[in-house]
Amino acid sequence: MPFREAWFILKENKLALVGMTIILMIITVAIFAPFIATMDPMSLHVSDRLLPPGEQYRFGTDDLGRDIFSRVVWGTRVSLTVSFFVVLGAGFAGIIIGLLAGYWERIFGFILMRSMDGLMAFPALLLALAIMAVRGTTLPNMILAIAVVYIPTFARLTRNQVMSIKEREYVEAARAGGGGSIYIMLRHILPNCMAPLIVQATVVFGYAILTEAALSFLGFGVAGQASWGAILSEGRRFLYDAPWISVFPGLAISFFVLGVNLTGDGLRDVFDPLMK
Repeated sequence: MPFREAWFILKENKLALVGMTIILMIITVAIFAPFIATMDPMSLHVSDRLLPPGEQYRFGTDDLGRDIFSRVVWGTRVSLTVSFFVVLGAGFAGIIIGLLAGYWERIFGFILMRSMDGLMAFPALLLALAIMAVRGTTLPNMILAIAVVYIPTFARLTRNQVMSIKEREYVEAARAGGGGSIYIMLRHILPNCMAPLIVQATVVFGYAILTEAALSFLGFGVAGQASWGAILSEGRRFLYDAPWISVFPGLAISFFVLGVNLTGDGLRDVFDPLMK
C-alpha cells in the first residue's frame, strides 16, 4: 500500500493519532532521559524519604529517598528496551517457524506447531518466571523469557497466512517458473503476510510491557535498574502511606499500553481491506 494512501486512512482515525502521539512522547522521554531527569534515579537521600510530590521532588520520593520522577523517566528506557527486543526476537523466530510450518504443513509443520501448542499450554507468566528462575535476573534473560512466551503467537498467525496464500495463482506461477521453496517463501509469500503481523506486533508490544512489569513486580526484574514494574513492586508496601510511589509508574504503564492499543487499532484499519 502506498504511504500516502496509508496515511490518509490513518489520519482519519483520531484515536490512532492519539495513540501514536502517546508512543512518540514516551519514546522521546526515553531518548532524552538524561536531560529530563537530571537527578540520579539510584541516588539515596534518606533524610528525604517518603516525601509527597512537591517542588523539589515532582513525583515524591520512596522509602530510601530516591526521586520517583527520575526513576519513572529512566525506567522508560528499561521497559521500552525489553519490549522492543521481545517483539523483534519473538517476531523473527515466530515468523520463521510459521513460514516453515505453513509451507510444509504435513509432518514438518505438524511437529513445529505441536511444539508451539506445548509452549502455549503453559501460563505465560509462569513460563517466563520459570525461565528467569533458571537463567537469572539479567536484562538479556528477561528479554529471552518474555520472547519465548510470545513466539507461538507469531508462529500461529504466520502459519495461517501462509496456508491461505501458498495456493494462489502467483505462487503457482513462481513454482512453474522454477523458483525454489525458500525463494517463494521470502519473495512471494512473506510480503503478503506482513499486514496482520505488523498489527500483531503492536499488540505484543503492549503485552510485553505488562509482562515485564509483572515480572519486576514479583521480584524477577533487572537488578540495579529502575523499571516501571520494579517501582510498582517497591511501592506496594506503602500504598496507604505513600501511594505516589505506585501511582506514577502505574499511570506510565497504562498510558503507554493505551497508546499501543490505539495505534494497533489504527493499523488494523489501514491493512484490513474490509475496514476500508
